[in-house]
Amino acid sequence: MQRLYDFIRRHPTGVDSFWAVLLLGVTVPWVAFETGGFQKVLAGVCTVGLCLVVALRRRAPVKMLLLTAAIGVCQLIFGIDTNPGDAAMFVITYTVASGPAIPRWASRCALAGAVFGPALSFWRFSGSAEGRRVGESLFVTVLLTVPFVLAWVLGDSMRTRRAYWAQLEERAARLEKEREAQSRIAVAAERARIARELHDVVAHNVSVMVVQADGAAYVLDSAPEQTRQALETISGTGRQALAEMRRLLGVLRTGEQPESGEYVPQPGVEQLTDLIEQVRGAGLPVDFRTVGEPRELPSSVALTVYRIVQEALTNTRKHGGPHVGATVRLAYRDDDLDLLVEDDGRGAQRELYEEGGADGLGHGLIGMRERVGMVGGTLAAGPRPGGGFRVSAVLPLKPAR
Repeated sequence: MQRLYDFIRRHPTGVDSFWAVLLLGVTVPWVAFETGGFQKVLAGVCTVGLCLVVALRRRAPVKMLLLTAAIGVCQLIFGIDTNPGDAAMFVITYTVASGPAIPRWASRCALAGAVFGPALSFWRFSGSAEGRRVGESLFVTVLLTVPFVLAWVLGDSMRTRRAYWAQLEERAARLEKEREAQSRIAVAAERARIARELHDVVAHNVSVMVVQADGAAYVLDSAPEQTRQALETISGTGRQALAEMRRLLGVLRTGEQPESGEYVPQPGVEQLTDLIEQVRGAGLPVDFRTVGEPRELPSSVALTVYRIVQEALTNTRKHGGPHVGATVRLAYRDDDLDLLVEDDGRGAQRELYEEGGADGLGHGLIGMRERVGMVGGTLAAGPRPGGGFRVSAVLPLKPAR
């Protein structure tokens, strides 16, 4: 049965042609026995035209409506009595009213024909009005009009339902596209987050290891104790980098933060002391100060503070030049947290903070801005008036209203 339904949907004109041939077979004998002379020929032509209307109603509905109207006028003018072929008028009325792409004027014309056509036919072929009461005539007229009007109402209801389902399908398709777009945006955001984490881990720890390795090579023969301390710093920094890399890889594999102790937690404000001690051990003097009463911070803000300090101090070692010193100040306010990292070195190249990095190494500042923007804060980075470089961030501690 399903195959039959699929065949009917795929061949609508063939199905309509079948019904047209069936209607022609029923109407021809009727016309042959009921009419005679010229009217028989004219009735046969009208019958063929009405059967053509049934066959092509879905291929050219507006043209078939006009053809039906012309046949109806011809029947009224030449007095061709009603016959089974007039059922095509029901069919074309329904078709024009139900088609979603059919102009509305055609549907209104079909409704006008459904209202006035049966009345004109009744008054044309019912004979003399003498002996008929007005009420009886009106009743018969209404009785003939109702089926045509019902055909139009059914078609218009079908058109409305089809439009409703088409709108639902369009909305579902649009929602699916929006869902796919949101998924792509989420994937891109996750990739950017992981890229920022990898940059911060690799850039900072590898920079410390390179500085320590260069220092160890310089004093290898003259100061073995300093060489040993540098190698220990390299070893500890490498382990820390491996631990953070293992944490990121664990997130990539499982899609969630592991609960076991295999991976280290996200760093925060509590780890700033260890970070600064590590930087001091690498040969960069850092003055660390805290203003205000420290309190627990949201994890996103705490991670942002740690990564900004880490990246700023890494940039100081890379671009500050010799004999540079840095200052880290953390100020707790009522509604926000002020972070200031500055140095007295020669500063970074202008394109690194104005254009985001022209040498491929300026992604740290881009990552800072992205991190601060994600928590709703503001960031300012650039050379300070007295020389050196300054990174200032204001991070809100309360959600925006």
